[in-house]
Amino acid sequence: MGKHSASTLGASSFTVTPPPPPPVEWEPVGPPDEWNPFEQDEWNAFEQTAPLWPSEPITLTGPRTPKTPRVPTSHARREVWKVRAPLLAAAIVPIGVIAASATGVGHSTTPKATASSTEVSAQPLTGDAQATVRRAAATFRLPAPLPPPPPPRPPAVVADGQVPAPNYDAYQRAADILAKTNPSCGIPWPVIAGIGRVESHHANNGDVDPTTGELRTPIYGPTLDGSLAANEVIADTDGGRLDGDSTYDRAVGPMQFLPSTWEHYGADGNGDGKSDPQNIYDAALTTGRYLCDGHKNLRSTSEQVSAILRYNNSMTYVDDVLGYARSY
Repeated sequence: MGKHSASTLGASSFTVTPPPPPPVEWEPVGPPDEWNPFEQDEWNAFEQTAPLWPSEPITLTGPRTPKTPRVPTSHARREVWKVRAPLLAAAIVPIGVIAASATGVGHSTTPKATASSTEVSAQPLTGDAQATVRRAAATFRLPAPLPPPPPPRPPAVVADGQVPAPNYDAYQRAADILAKTNPSCGIPWPVIAGIGRVESHHANNGDVDPTTGELRTPIYGPTLDGSLAANEVIADTDGGRLDGDSTYDRAVGPMQFLPSTWEHYGADGNGDGKSDPQNIYDAALTTGRYLCDGHKNLRSTSEQVSAILRYNNSMTYVDDVLGYARSY
């Protein structure tokens, strides 16, 4: 019945009777992989001396370790000969394999899921389910929004009072607005602050309403009627609307703009819909616009000098403004 017949297990010598020659092509494929090393050596010696097809019984000597026969698998050749003849193949295939083939053993018997068995149809919520959903919706709350980040700390010159806090806020805001509306200019806030310091000592040391930026006491320059040395005569250009003089002009506000210049460059720095030379926010933004005019790059010191000379054609004035700017 084969190598592992019960009548041969445990014997010191045993006989293997080869099957009759098959009627079709065959080839030897070697011993089963469960043979012990002694059996392997015996078989190797036999293969070297045996004829193509053994015609006599073969006796193998030596102890034999019984092993439980294993059902052949498709990837391990466990027969002494692999025979391509259909009838012989059927003869040497273990009965258990034939039975498995007939009954489907060894293959999954679990029925495949079908569309009808896996589909889940949506059903309307009723009764307790609806109440549960309503309770969940009623108790759901979005998390509270995170608080805004704290504002950046002002520089030391604000803390020690060199630049009043409302004025610093106006100068910094003007630089931020110009960084968006005229990014090529790059004017720093200390340059605007330097103008404010020379022109009005920061609006009389910050004498402004901190909420609106309006000066508590309006600032006016001398009347330009020629009565003061080195002052030119400038006739009225605004009907007295900004400077209160319908005969001659005079500079107005903490940045000391002439009415005609304000009409051209005046800006709304605090978002109240109007431009007022007596408002520190409006005056600071207007100063920045005036200095940036002409496609200047005020990141450069030489360009800063050129721009400030347009504001007041005096190198002493330029030195004063940039000196304060550097100290800020």
